[in-house]
Amino acid sequence: MAGTVYITRREQFSAAHRLFKPELSDEENLKLFGKCSNPNWHGHNYVLEVVVAGEVNPATGFVMDLKELKEIVHKHVISKVDHKNLNVETDFMNGKIASSENIVIAIWNVLDKKIKHGKLYSVKLFETENNYFEYKGEE
Repeated sequence: MAGTVYITRREQFSAAHRLFKPELSDEENLKLFGKCSNPNWHGHNYVLEVVVAGEVNPATGFVMDLKELKEIVHKHVISKVDHKNLNVETDFMNGKIASSENIVIAIWNVLDKKIKHGKLYSVKLFETENNYFEYKGEE
């Protein structure tokens, strides 16, 4: 047995968001979320890493075809987030505070059942050079 191999697809997207709770005033949101609650939004150039784990298929030499992984990530995530406002234009963020923690969990939930070869291992979302968020599903 060859063991588990981890493959990663990296994508980039730019998106705006605002951290806020609609039931609070702008002043209360500012106190809770700081400048990230700006009523005029703010944005990031995100880097997304999707990691799939599995055994190598002897017939193909792949855990999964990276072209297929790219197509899945683009269709179900990138097309819905790139140059969008995550709070109002991204269906899988409806009703959620658009924190990076919630975004990375939402992306996992979108992709989890779409991966047919191997198993989704982790989703990493880099918000800045210094801050990233990783989710590995329910453990």
